Amino acid sequence: MRHQANAAVSLPKRLQVYQQLRAAIEQGSLASGSRLPPTRSHAQLLGVGRNTVLWALQRLQAEGFVQSRVGSGSVVADGLRQARQPPPQASAAPTLSRRGAQLADVVRLWQRPVSEVRPLRIGAPEVASFPFALWDRLARQCSVAQRAAQAQYIDPAGLPALRTAIAQWLLVSRGVRCHAGQVLVTSGSQQAIDLVGRLLLDAGDDAIVEDPGYPGIRASLAGHGAQVRPAPVDDQGLDIAAAAAAWPAARLAVVTPTHQYPLGVHMGLARRLALIDWARRSDAWIVEDDYDGEFQYGTHRTPALCSLPHGGRVLYIGTFSKSLHPGLRLGFLVLPEALLPAFAGAKALSDRHSPGDAQAVLARFIAEGHMLRHLRRMRELYRRRQGVLITALAQASGGTVQLAPCLHGMHLALEAPPGTDDVAVSRAAAALGVRLAPLSSYCMQADRRGWLLGHAADDDAALQAAAQAIGPLLQRSLEPAVRTA
Repeated sequence: MRHQANAAVSLPKRLQVYQQLRAAIEQGSLASGSRLPPTRSHAQLLGVGRNTVLWALQRLQAEGFVQSRVGSGSVVADGLRQARQPPPQASAAPTLSRRGAQLADVVRLWQRPVSEVRPLRIGAPEVASFPFALWDRLARQCSVAQRAAQAQYIDPAGLPALRTAIAQWLLVSRGVRCHAGQVLVTSGSQQAIDLVGRLLLDAGDDAIVEDPGYPGIRASLAGHGAQVRPAPVDDQGLDIAAAAAAWPAARLAVVTPTHQYPLGVHMGLARRLALIDWARRSDAWIVEDDYDGEFQYGTHRTPALCSLPHGGRVLYIGTFSKSLHPGLRLGFLVLPEALLPAFAGAKALSDRHSPGDAQAVLARFIAEGHMLRHLRRMRELYRRRQGVLITALAQASGGTVQLAPCLHGMHLALEAPPGTDDVAVSRAAAALGVRLAPLSSYCMQADRRGWLLGHAADDDAALQAAAQAIGPLLQRSLEPAVRTA
């Protein structure tokens, strides 16, 4: 049997020879007991050096595929016939359990492929302005003993220093009164909502979510067997009275009250109090995802929902993916102290604990005031960039796109009339190199059309160029509605 070392392959020739011989043995082309050619003639046959063939044979001998026999040279080892496996059948795809298949379907509907970085992408912070040098300096200042301790297995709930720093930070920044014993460090907000679904809901339980709302929340709850129930959002946020009337047995409601995702509306005090009263009367839970809560641009900062009186039925989710950067993979969940052991145990089953070294540096970053200073810079930067995008889009669209400034968040929502094919417009924008997230993709039953425009991650020039690219496209999409208004 003639084998060839393929010079076009990037692998070293000795590995190519080894792989070809092993494949021939496993597939039965070289049967047990078959004598292999002498190494010198084998090398000439393949057009390689003798040492190359020797290396391949020695490895095959070490793995038990080849035996060396006195007077016979190298032969294929005996007893390999039973070890041979037929070539895989194209139709023999691996199968999931019913629950696994259901989860895969849920994730497939939610998860978007990781795409190239494009202007106006949502949920992306300004990473270039992060103080990496300062972060590295804080990491280097840890003693050898401290770094060794951080490299060990740690409490799944998180380092005590970070949990204390988070509790103190929340009191100052969001008006949340809690202590370290109520703080669970997570690997981001998505893990936090996953833990909530695993521990507070049974299969078949009703869970109220905002419509439109974040698909990742719906997917996580549905993945745990919950019945995800959509509640419409108006200019005051989710109306719990209407939602409770439609779903009286709901065990949980997930809300983004500070900066509703994706519409950007702010939940008023009356709605917040009604939500807390509903949870108390129904013995239900409120999950407050404080999305963009750190980025409020007005002089008055709205406190978190769980800071209000009787907020004991509120679980508060926060993340450092937006306030710092997503590469940290750190977030937190504030919950009643009695629930912490169960939640920490469930996290341990998932990923044991979040990285200890990053937790230690973040604890110092917060405690020494660097977090406060960084967020002040980012608020001013994002507020200014929002203004740049609003002005540039108005000019590029001939005045058709008139976005009002928003006092919260990292993106703007541009709504379009019912019937607008916002997905087609988003595809056209992608062809122009701009990311426009269609609003309809965030809806379950609500008929809302439009686009989300991120302004945090791009500099002024990129925002202006993106506006120039999509301004005429949005003008053509919206002008019929303007003419008939």
